Amino acid sequence: MRRTLTMAVVAAALLVPGGPLPMAATGSVAGAAPAATVAAGRWTAREARSFWSAERMASAVPLPSVHPAPPEPVDPVPPAEPEPVDPVDPVPPAEPEPVDPVPPAEPTLPDPAPGATPIPAATPAPPPVVTEPLPAPSASPAAAPTPTPTPAPAMKPGPTRTAPAPVPLPAPAPPVVPRLPALTAGIGQNFDGIPVAGRMFLVKGGGAYFCTASVVSSPGRNLVLTAAHCLLGSDTQQVAFVPKYTKAKPQPYGMFPVVRDAAGRSRIWIDPRYRSRGVDRAAALDVAFAQVGPDARGFPVESVVGGNRLVTGAGYAHARITLIGHPSSAARPRVCANRTTKFTSSDAQIPGSFLRINCTGYPGGTSGGPFLNRYDARTGTGDVVGVIGGWKTGGDRTDTSYSSYFGADIRKLYEKAVAGAKAAR
Repeated sequence: MRRTLTMAVVAAALLVPGGPLPMAATGSVAGAAPAATVAAGRWTAREARSFWSAERMASAVPLPSVHPAPPEPVDPVPPAEPEPVDPVDPVPPAEPEPVDPVPPAEPTLPDPAPGATPIPAATPAPPPVVTEPLPAPSASPAAAPTPTPTPAPAMKPGPTRTAPAPVPLPAPAPPVVPRLPALTAGIGQNFDGIPVAGRMFLVKGGGAYFCTASVVSSPGRNLVLTAAHCLLGSDTQQVAFVPKYTKAKPQPYGMFPVVRDAAGRSRIWIDPRYRSRGVDRAAALDVAFAQVGPDARGFPVESVVGGNRLVTGAGYAHARITLIGHPSSAARPRVCANRTTKFTSSDAQIPGSFLRINCTGYPGGTSGGPFLNRYDARTGTGDVVGVIGGWKTGGDRTDTSYSSYFGADIRKLYEKAVAGAKAAR
Protein backbone atom coordinates (compact mmCIF):
# COMPACT_ATOMS: atom_id res chain seq x y z
CA MET A 1 0.00 0.00 0.00
CA ARG A 2 1.06 3.58 -0.47
CA ARG A 3 1.04 3.93 3.31
CA THR A 4 3.67 1.25 3.68
CA LEU A 5 6.62 3.02 5.35
CA THR A 6 7.87 6.29 6.72
CA MET A 7 11.59 6.98 6.88
CA ALA A 8 11.74 5.52 10.37
CA VAL A 9 10.44 2.21 9.13
CA VAL A 10 12.85 2.31 6.18
CA ALA A 11 15.65 2.49 8.72
CA ALA A 12 14.09 -0.39 10.63
CA ALA A 13 14.28 -2.49 7.47
CA LEU A 14 18.01 -2.66 7.94
CA LEU A 15 17.73 -4.06 11.46
CA VAL A 16 17.09 -7.64 10.44
CA PRO A 17 19.07 -10.32 12.29
CA GLY A 18 22.67 -10.09 11.20
CA GLY A 19 22.17 -6.65 9.65
CA PRO A 20 21.06 -5.94 6.09
CA LEU A 21 20.82 -8.75 3.61
CA PRO A 22 23.00 -7.73 0.64
CA MET A 23 22.41 -9.85 -2.43
CA ALA A 24 25.48 -11.93 -3.18
CA ALA A 25 24.25 -13.59 -6.35
CA THR A 26 21.08 -14.60 -8.09
CA GLY A 27 19.12 -16.76 -5.71
CA SER A 28 21.33 -16.29 -2.64
CA VAL A 29 21.85 -13.87 0.20
CA ALA A 30 25.24 -13.00 1.58
CA GLY A 31 25.71 -13.35 5.28
CA ALA A 32 22.97 -15.93 5.65
CA ALA A 33 23.42 -19.32 7.22
CA PRO A 34 25.06 -21.88 4.93
CA ALA A 35 21.74 -23.69 4.55
CA ALA A 36 20.20 -20.50 3.16
CA THR A 37 22.57 -20.25 0.19
CA VAL A 38 20.50 -21.66 -2.65
CA ALA A 39 21.43 -22.54 -6.20
CA ALA A 40 19.87 -20.41 -8.92
CA GLY A 41 17.28 -22.94 -10.00
CA ARG A 42 16.52 -24.32 -6.54
CA TRP A 43 14.36 -23.02 -3.72
CA THR A 44 12.57 -25.80 -1.89
CA ALA A 45 10.36 -25.73 1.17
CA ARG A 46 13.20 -26.98 3.34
CA GLU A 47 15.53 -24.27 2.07
CA ALA A 48 12.84 -21.63 2.51
CA ARG A 49 12.19 -22.74 6.09
CA SER A 50 15.92 -22.65 6.81
CA PHE A 51 16.22 -19.11 5.46
CA TRP A 52 12.98 -17.65 6.85
CA SER A 53 13.53 -18.38 10.52
CA ALA A 54 10.98 -17.17 13.06
CA GLU A 55 13.32 -14.31 13.99
CA ARG A 56 13.80 -13.18 10.39
CA MET A 57 10.07 -13.32 9.66
CA ALA A 58 9.33 -11.28 12.80
CA SER A 59 11.90 -8.67 11.76
CA ALA A 60 10.52 -8.24 8.22
CA VAL A 61 8.80 -4.93 7.50
CA PRO A 62 6.34 -3.71 4.84
CA LEU A 63 7.82 -2.58 1.55
CA PRO A 64 8.74 1.12 1.47
CA SER A 65 6.12 3.26 -0.21
CA VAL A 66 6.75 5.31 -3.32
CA HIS A 67 4.49 8.04 -1.95
CA PRO A 68 4.15 7.80 1.85
CA ALA A 69 0.95 8.92 3.52
CA PRO A 70 0.83 12.63 4.33
CA PRO A 71 1.38 13.39 8.01
CA GLU A 72 -1.65 14.10 10.13
CA PRO A 73 -2.07 17.84 10.92
CA VAL A 74 -0.75 18.84 14.34
CA ASP A 75 -1.69 22.06 16.13
CA PRO A 76 1.41 24.24 16.54
CA VAL A 77 2.60 24.76 20.13
CA PRO A 78 3.82 28.33 20.88
CA PRO A 79 7.32 28.44 22.35
CA ALA A 80 7.53 29.12 26.08
CA GLU A 81 8.77 32.57 27.08
CA PRO A 82 12.14 32.46 28.90
CA GLU A 83 12.05 33.38 32.59
CA PRO A 84 14.05 36.49 33.62
CA VAL A 85 17.40 35.77 35.27
CA ASP A 86 19.07 38.11 37.77
CA PRO A 87 22.44 39.41 36.57
CA VAL A 88 25.49 37.92 38.31
CA ASP A 89 28.86 39.63 38.60
CA PRO A 90 31.41 37.84 36.51
CA VAL A 91 34.07 35.90 38.40
CA PRO A 92 37.59 36.32 36.97
CA PRO A 93 39.19 33.02 36.09
CA ALA A 94 41.92 31.74 38.40
CA GLU A 95 45.42 31.84 37.06
CA PRO A 96 46.88 28.36 36.66
CA GLU A 97 49.85 27.49 38.84
CA PRO A 98 53.08 26.76 37.01
CA VAL A 99 53.88 23.10 36.72
CA ASP A 100 57.37 21.73 36.16
CA PRO A 101 57.55 19.91 32.89
CA VAL A 102 57.91 16.17 33.22
CA PRO A 103 60.27 14.59 30.71
CA PRO A 104 58.56 12.00 28.62
CA ALA A 105 59.25 8.43 29.59
CA GLU A 106 61.30 6.44 27.22
CA PRO A 107 59.12 4.06 25.31
CA THR A 108 59.57 0.46 26.22
CA LEU A 109 58.96 -2.17 23.67
CA PRO A 110 57.20 -5.37 24.67
CA ASP A 111 59.20 -8.54 24.63
CA PRO A 112 58.67 -10.26 21.35
CA ALA A 113 56.32 -13.19 21.69
CA PRO A 114 57.85 -16.47 20.65
CA GLY A 115 56.77 -17.33 17.15
CA ALA A 116 54.42 -20.22 16.65
CA THR A 117 56.21 -23.22 15.35
CA PRO A 118 54.37 -24.68 12.38
CA ILE A 119 53.33 -28.25 12.85
CA PRO A 120 54.72 -30.33 10.00
CA ALA A 121 52.19 -32.34 8.14
CA ALA A 122 52.20 -35.94 9.24
CA THR A 123 53.92 -38.22 6.79
CA PRO A 124 51.67 -41.15 6.07
CA ALA A 125 53.23 -44.46 7.02
CA PRO A 126 53.83 -46.83 4.14
CA PRO A 127 51.25 -49.56 3.87
CA PRO A 128 52.34 -52.86 5.34
CA VAL A 129 53.60 -55.44 2.94
CA VAL A 130 51.60 -58.63 3.22
CA THR A 131 53.28 -61.81 2.04
CA GLU A 132 51.73 -65.21 1.66
CA PRO A 133 53.45 -67.84 3.89
CA LEU A 134 55.43 -70.41 1.95
CA PRO A 135 54.64 -74.10 2.63
CA ALA A 136 57.32 -76.04 4.46
CA PRO A 137 59.28 -78.33 2.11
CA SER A 138 58.43 -82.03 2.42
CA ALA A 139 61.28 -84.57 2.67
CA SER A 140 59.75 -87.13 0.40
CA PRO A 141 56.66 -85.91 -1.35
CA ALA A 142 54.27 -88.70 -2.29
CA ALA A 143 51.90 -88.48 -5.16
CA ALA A 144 48.43 -87.83 -3.86
CA PRO A 145 45.47 -89.68 -5.37
CA THR A 146 43.33 -87.58 -7.72
CA PRO A 147 39.90 -87.08 -6.14
CA THR A 148 36.79 -87.68 -8.18
CA PRO A 149 34.76 -84.40 -8.46
CA THR A 150 31.27 -84.55 -7.02
CA PRO A 151 28.66 -82.71 -9.12
CA ALA A 152 27.06 -79.76 -7.31
CA PRO A 153 23.33 -80.10 -6.68
CA ALA A 154 21.11 -78.12 -9.04
CA MET A 155 19.76 -74.84 -7.57
CA LYS A 156 16.03 -74.36 -7.71
CA PRO A 157 14.94 -70.92 -8.89
CA GLY A 158 13.46 -68.90 -6.02
CA PRO A 159 11.05 -65.97 -6.04
CA THR A 160 12.47 -62.63 -7.27
CA ARG A 161 12.65 -60.02 -4.49
CA THR A 162 11.59 -56.47 -5.38
CA ALA A 163 11.91 -53.28 -3.35
CA PRO A 164 8.71 -52.45 -1.47
CA ALA A 165 6.62 -49.68 -3.01
CA PRO A 166 6.81 -46.38 -1.10
CA VAL A 167 3.88 -45.85 1.21
CA PRO A 168 2.07 -42.61 0.23
CA LEU A 169 1.68 -40.00 2.93
CA PRO A 170 -1.82 -39.59 4.29
CA ALA A 171 -3.72 -36.66 2.86
CA PRO A 172 -3.49 -33.51 5.00
CA ALA A 173 -6.32 -33.04 7.44
CA PRO A 174 -8.82 -30.29 6.61
CA PRO A 175 -7.67 -26.98 8.04
CA VAL A 176 -9.19 -25.77 11.28
CA VAL A 177 -11.18 -22.63 10.45
CA PRO A 178 -11.59 -20.35 13.47
CA ARG A 179 -14.74 -18.34 13.93
CA LEU A 180 -14.45 -14.69 13.03
CA PRO A 181 -15.01 -12.20 15.84
CA ALA A 182 -18.27 -10.26 15.93
CA LEU A 183 -17.75 -7.51 13.37
CA THR A 184 -19.13 -3.99 13.26
CA ALA A 185 -19.28 -2.59 9.73
CA GLY A 186 -16.10 -0.70 8.92
CA ILE A 187 -14.31 -1.45 12.20
CA GLY A 188 -11.19 -3.61 11.86
CA GLN A 189 -10.15 -6.10 14.54
CA ASN A 190 -7.04 -8.17 15.08
CA PHE A 191 -7.71 -11.93 15.08
CA ASP A 192 -5.88 -15.23 14.68
CA GLY A 193 -6.31 -15.39 10.92
CA ILE A 194 -7.74 -17.87 8.44
CA PRO A 195 -5.74 -20.67 6.75
CA VAL A 196 -6.28 -19.45 3.19
CA ALA A 197 -4.57 -16.07 3.79
CA GLY A 198 -1.13 -15.22 5.15
CA ARG A 199 2.10 -13.33 4.68
CA MET A 200 4.26 -13.28 1.55
CA PHE A 201 7.90 -12.87 2.61
CA LEU A 202 10.62 -11.67 0.23
CA VAL A 203 14.10 -10.18 0.01
CA LYS A 204 14.40 -7.01 -2.06
CA GLY A 205 17.22 -4.50 -2.25
CA GLY A 206 19.02 -6.19 0.66
CA GLY A 207 16.10 -6.03 3.12
CA ALA A 208 13.53 -8.50 4.46
CA TYR A 209 9.94 -7.49 3.66
CA PHE A 210 6.40 -8.85 3.56
CA CYS A 211 2.97 -8.27 2.04
CA THR A 212 -0.33 -10.12 2.40
CA ALA A 213 -1.34 -12.90 -0.01
CA SER A 214 -3.99 -15.59 -0.31
CA VAL A 215 -4.50 -18.90 -2.11
CA VAL A 216 -6.60 -18.85 -5.25
CA SER A 217 -8.10 -22.08 -6.61
CA SER A 218 -6.41 -23.41 -9.74
CA PRO A 219 -6.10 -26.75 -11.59
CA GLY A 220 -2.55 -27.19 -10.25
CA ARG A 221 -3.62 -26.21 -6.72
CA ASN A 222 -0.46 -24.09 -6.50
CA LEU A 223 -1.27 -20.40 -7.10
CA VAL A 224 -1.36 -17.49 -4.68
CA LEU A 225 -2.65 -13.99 -5.29
CA THR A 226 -1.28 -10.64 -4.11
CA ALA A 227 -0.67 -7.08 -5.31
CA ALA A 228 1.74 -6.56 -8.21
CA HIS A 229 3.62 -3.76 -6.46
CA CYS A 230 4.63 -6.26 -3.75
CA LEU A 231 6.53 -8.49 -6.20
CA LEU A 232 7.73 -5.90 -8.72
CA GLY A 233 11.43 -5.76 -9.49
CA SER A 234 14.13 -8.05 -10.81
CA ASP A 235 15.83 -8.18 -7.40
CA THR A 236 12.88 -9.89 -5.70
CA GLN A 237 14.32 -13.10 -4.24
CA GLN A 238 13.75 -15.75 -1.54
CA VAL A 239 9.95 -15.41 -1.88
CA ALA A 240 7.80 -17.67 0.28
CA PHE A 241 4.14 -17.80 1.34
CA VAL A 242 3.23 -18.64 4.95
CA PRO A 243 -0.51 -19.30 5.51
CA LYS A 244 -2.13 -17.99 8.70
CA TYR A 245 1.08 -16.43 9.99
CA THR A 246 1.11 -14.99 13.51
CA LYS A 247 4.08 -14.08 15.64
CA ALA A 248 3.05 -16.67 18.24
CA LYS A 249 2.65 -19.43 15.62
CA PRO A 250 4.84 -18.52 12.64
CA GLN A 251 4.17 -21.64 10.54
CA PRO A 252 0.93 -23.36 11.59
CA TYR A 253 0.52 -24.81 8.06
CA GLY A 254 4.12 -24.84 6.91
CA MET A 255 5.84 -22.73 4.26
CA PHE A 256 5.40 -22.74 0.48
CA PRO A 257 8.30 -21.34 -1.62
CA VAL A 258 7.60 -19.41 -4.80
CA VAL A 259 8.97 -21.63 -7.59
CA ARG A 260 12.01 -20.53 -9.59
CA ASP A 261 12.86 -21.27 -13.20
CA ALA A 262 16.24 -22.62 -14.36
CA ALA A 263 17.66 -19.07 -14.47
CA GLY A 264 16.71 -18.44 -10.84
CA ARG A 265 13.77 -16.09 -11.57
CA SER A 266 10.69 -16.43 -9.39
CA ARG A 267 7.63 -17.64 -11.28
CA ILE A 268 5.45 -14.54 -10.92
CA TRP A 269 2.86 -13.24 -13.37
CA ILE A 270 2.34 -9.47 -13.60
CA ASP A 271 0.75 -7.66 -16.53
CA PRO A 272 3.62 -6.33 -18.71
CA ARG A 273 1.93 -2.92 -18.83
CA TYR A 274 2.26 -2.63 -15.06
CA ARG A 275 6.00 -3.13 -15.38
CA SER A 276 6.42 -0.70 -18.27
CA ARG A 277 4.02 2.09 -17.23
CA GLY A 278 4.63 2.00 -13.48
CA VAL A 279 2.52 1.78 -10.35
CA ASP A 280 0.56 4.98 -11.03
CA ARG A 281 -0.13 4.91 -14.77
CA ALA A 282 -1.05 1.22 -14.57
CA ALA A 283 -2.68 1.27 -11.13
CA ALA A 284 -5.70 -0.57 -12.55
CA LEU A 285 -3.45 -3.63 -13.08
CA ASP A 286 -1.98 -3.93 -9.57
CA VAL A 287 -2.48 -7.71 -9.36
CA ALA A 288 0.03 -10.59 -9.35
CA PHE A 289 -0.14 -14.38 -9.31
CA ALA A 290 2.73 -16.56 -8.09
CA GLN A 291 3.32 -20.30 -8.37
CA VAL A 292 4.33 -21.91 -5.09
CA GLY A 293 5.96 -25.28 -4.66
CA PRO A 294 4.79 -27.98 -2.25
CA ASP A 295 5.48 -27.90 1.47
CA ALA A 296 8.20 -29.96 3.15
CA ARG A 297 5.95 -33.05 3.05
CA GLY A 298 5.23 -32.67 -0.66
CA PHE A 299 1.63 -31.37 -0.56
CA PRO A 300 0.41 -28.42 -2.69
CA VAL A 301 -0.82 -25.38 -0.85
CA GLU A 302 -4.47 -25.66 -1.88
CA SER A 303 -4.62 -29.25 -0.62
CA VAL A 304 -3.42 -28.04 2.77
CA VAL A 305 -5.40 -24.84 3.40
CA GLY A 306 -8.02 -24.59 0.63
CA GLY A 307 -8.42 -21.80 -1.91
CA ASN A 308 -10.64 -18.84 -2.77
CA ARG A 309 -12.54 -18.74 -6.05
CA LEU A 310 -11.40 -16.02 -8.45
CA VAL A 311 -14.42 -14.01 -9.66
CA THR A 312 -14.09 -11.40 -12.39
CA GLY A 313 -16.65 -9.03 -13.86
CA ALA A 314 -18.67 -8.87 -10.64
CA GLY A 315 -18.96 -5.08 -10.53
CA TYR A 316 -17.75 -2.59 -7.95
CA ALA A 317 -20.58 -2.46 -5.41
CA HIS A 318 -20.83 -5.36 -2.96
CA ALA A 319 -23.05 -5.37 0.12
CA ARG A 320 -20.54 -7.14 2.37
CA ILE A 321 -16.84 -7.75 1.74
CA THR A 322 -14.57 -9.45 4.28
CA LEU A 323 -11.15 -7.79 4.18
CA ILE A 324 -8.06 -9.63 5.48
CA GLY A 325 -4.61 -8.07 5.92
CA HIS A 326 -1.38 -8.28 7.92
CA PRO A 327 -0.68 -4.76 9.21
CA SER A 328 2.94 -3.57 9.62
CA SER A 329 4.45 -4.83 12.88
CA ALA A 330 1.23 -6.30 14.32
CA ALA A 331 1.60 -9.78 15.80
CA ARG A 332 -1.68 -10.97 14.22
CA PRO A 333 -3.66 -10.26 11.04
CA ARG A 334 -6.69 -8.00 10.83
CA VAL A 335 -10.27 -8.57 9.67
CA CYS A 336 -13.07 -6.18 8.78
CA ALA A 337 -16.37 -6.34 6.92
CA ASN A 338 -18.07 -3.52 5.03
CA ARG A 339 -19.65 -2.66 1.71
CA THR A 340 -17.62 -1.53 -1.31
CA THR A 341 -18.28 1.35 -3.67
CA LYS A 342 -16.90 2.45 -7.03
CA PHE A 343 -14.17 5.07 -6.97
CA THR A 344 -13.08 6.77 -10.20
CA SER A 345 -9.82 8.65 -9.96
CA SER A 346 -9.79 12.30 -10.92
CA ASP A 347 -6.00 12.31 -11.01
CA ALA A 348 -4.78 12.05 -14.59
CA GLN A 349 -1.55 10.53 -13.33
CA ILE A 350 -3.47 7.60 -11.73
CA PRO A 351 -6.29 6.82 -14.17
CA GLY A 352 -8.98 4.20 -13.73
CA SER A 353 -11.85 3.04 -11.55
CA PHE A 354 -11.32 1.01 -8.38
CA LEU A 355 -13.14 -0.78 -5.58
CA ARG A 356 -13.12 1.24 -2.36
CA ILE A 357 -13.83 0.03 1.18
CA ASN A 358 -13.76 1.86 4.50
CA CYS A 359 -12.15 -0.34 7.17
CA THR A 360 -10.11 0.99 10.07
CA GLY A 361 -6.51 0.04 10.78
CA TYR A 362 -5.06 -1.18 7.46
CA PRO A 363 -1.57 0.37 7.17
CA GLY A 364 1.47 -0.98 5.34
CA GLY A 365 1.83 -4.75 5.12
CA THR A 366 -1.83 -5.27 4.26
CA SER A 367 -1.12 -4.76 0.54
CA GLY A 368 -2.30 -7.81 -1.37
CA GLY A 369 -4.94 -8.71 1.22
CA PRO A 370 -8.04 -10.29 -0.36
CA PHE A 371 -11.48 -8.72 -0.79
CA LEU A 372 -13.69 -11.75 -0.08
CA ASN A 373 -17.31 -11.78 -1.19
CA ARG A 374 -19.70 -14.42 0.18
CA TYR A 375 -17.26 -15.55 2.83
CA ASP A 376 -18.08 -19.09 4.02
CA ALA A 377 -17.37 -19.46 7.74
CA ARG A 378 -17.41 -23.26 7.41
CA THR A 379 -14.62 -23.50 4.80
CA GLY A 380 -12.87 -20.21 5.55
CA THR A 381 -12.96 -19.25 1.85
CA GLY A 382 -14.94 -16.95 -0.42
CA ASP A 383 -15.07 -15.31 -3.83
CA VAL A 384 -12.00 -13.09 -4.21
CA VAL A 385 -13.01 -9.97 -6.13
CA GLY A 386 -10.03 -7.74 -5.32
CA VAL A 387 -6.79 -7.27 -3.40
CA ILE A 388 -5.57 -4.22 -1.48
CA GLY A 389 -3.66 -2.17 -4.04
CA GLY A 390 -4.49 -0.12 -7.13
CA TRP A 391 -5.05 3.57 -6.47
CA LYS A 392 -1.94 4.88 -4.69
CA THR A 393 -0.99 1.22 -4.23
CA GLY A 394 -3.92 0.72 -1.88
CA GLY A 395 -4.62 4.21 -0.58
CA ASP A 396 -2.93 6.94 1.42
CA ARG A 397 -5.08 6.56 4.54
CA THR A 398 -5.12 3.57 6.88
CA ASP A 399 -8.91 3.59 7.16
CA THR A 400 -9.75 3.44 3.43
CA SER A 401 -8.43 0.77 1.07
CA TYR A 402 -8.69 0.25 -2.69
CA SER A 403 -8.38 -2.54 -5.23
CA SER A 404 -7.89 -2.77 -8.96
CA TYR A 405 -11.06 -3.94 -10.66
CA PHE A 406 -11.08 -7.64 -11.50
CA GLY A 407 -12.19 -7.59 -15.14
CA ALA A 408 -11.09 -9.20 -18.40
CA ASP A 409 -7.44 -8.22 -17.96
CA ILE A 410 -7.18 -9.98 -14.61
CA ARG A 411 -8.95 -13.06 -15.99
CA LYS A 412 -6.40 -13.26 -18.83
CA LEU A 413 -3.54 -12.88 -16.37
CA TYR A 414 -4.94 -15.72 -14.25
CA GLU A 415 -5.28 -17.99 -17.30
CA LYS A 416 -1.69 -17.20 -18.26
CA ALA A 417 -0.52 -18.14 -14.76
CA VAL A 418 -2.48 -21.40 -14.87
CA ALA A 419 -0.97 -22.33 -18.23
CA GLY A 420 2.54 -21.35 -17.10
CA ALA A 421 2.29 -23.30 -13.86
CA LYS A 422 1.08 -26.37 -15.75
CA ALA A 423 3.95 -26.18 -18.25
CA ALA A 424 6.49 -25.92 -15.46
CA ARG A 425 5.43 -29.20 -13.81
